Amino acid sequence: MIDLETIKTARERIAPYVHRTPIQRNRTLSEQLGTNVYCKLELFQKTGSFKPRGVFNKMLTHLDQARKTGVVAVSGGNFAQGVAYAGSALGVRTRIIMPRNTPRNYLEATRAYGGEIELADSITDAFDKAEEYDRQGSSCYHPFDDRELITGHASIGVELLEDVPRLTDVFVSVGGGGLMGGITLAVKQLKPEIRVWTVETEGSDALGQALQAGRLVKIVPKSLAKTLGAPEVSEDALSIAREYGHRHVVVSDREAYLALRLLMERAKVTTELAASCTLAAAQRVADSFSPEDHVALILCGG
Repeated sequence: MIDLETIKTARERIAPYVHRTPIQRNRTLSEQLGTNVYCKLELFQKTGSFKPRGVFNKMLTHLDQARKTGVVAVSGGNFAQGVAYAGSALGVRTRIIMPRNTPRNYLEATRAYGGEIELADSITDAFDKAEEYDRQGSSCYHPFDDRELITGHASIGVELLEDVPRLTDVFVSVGGGGLMGGITLAVKQLKPEIRVWTVETEGSDALGQALQAGRLVKIVPKSLAKTLGAPEVSEDALSIAREYGHRHVVVSDREAYLALRLLMERAKVTTELAASCTLAAAQRVADSFSPEDHVALILCGG
């Protein structure tokens, strides 16, 4: 779908604008799970999540057009900040359409990164507004269903294997599936035997339901892990998970919360529930690991 050379080219393209985030082995988690556990600290990425990787790849690929027309995006959180930040860095006007119930801190952060905010009554109305801007000639960016975004996110997978060549397992959470798709395509081309564990929380299990049904399923997200709240995953995400995913794990909000507390206490990081759920999933399947395995948790946002 997206070959390794394209992924490596994207990584070089975005390198001046994003952090190469650290990955750290955690002794406490390793002892608890009976294996070697590493935290990929993508929550230390600029804006606090992985989103700028994909946005920069797309915006830089179409920079002249983006500067000419401006960029319109729909988001209730992290993607908004990623688009606003990339636009500010590259001289592109950005308009972010956000639901009225978006938490104030997300609105303030998006404005601080330079985004112009337009409020909509609901996420559905926000996408409708974006389609209207698209018809008027603006460049509209989808928050996850976009292969150039996926390619930018795949740079995380390349970093993983450079830093932990003996890697055996990756746990990655799924909202719309762009992050999971990118990381999976990268690591599977670099080291096919790696097991990719996809993770969702109860109430935001659009991928889990799609895997079970064999087709895309629309849901009404109800989990407290708000950044996993896509109403459905992309076709690409479902295809990648079906072909390359080792196992899908759905955990409760409480499990994700308890994992968040453990990460705060032992790793000294404060993640989103959408990130701590990867630890909850690894705890759930700990009997699948041996002392010789090397397991990475993608802590995708703070």
